[in-house]
Amino acid sequence: MKISVELTLTPLHDDYEPSIIHFIKKLRASGLTVLENPLSTQVYGDYDVVMQLLTTEIKEAFTLVERGLVYIKIVKSDRNEYEPHF
Repeated sequence: MKISVELTLTPLHDDYEPSIIHFIKKLRASGLTVLENPLSTQVYGDYDVVMQLLTTEIKEAFTLVERGLVYIKIVKSDRNEYEPHF
């Protein structure tokens, strides 16, 4: 089953940028389709592969920050080629 996941990592401390950059670089290195914009990062692929990656990388991200949040949206389908039709 293919999924699309939108993530926003929000460290709750000053000097947050290195934590976010590290997290995104780890996602990029996964070999999955990863797209970024200023507000979130999207990951696309097989459910089991994506969820295993997120479990590992979110845990690492949380060990690297004092406090933080991760917002996650999951859609059942690969939407990486979505283009609005309006």
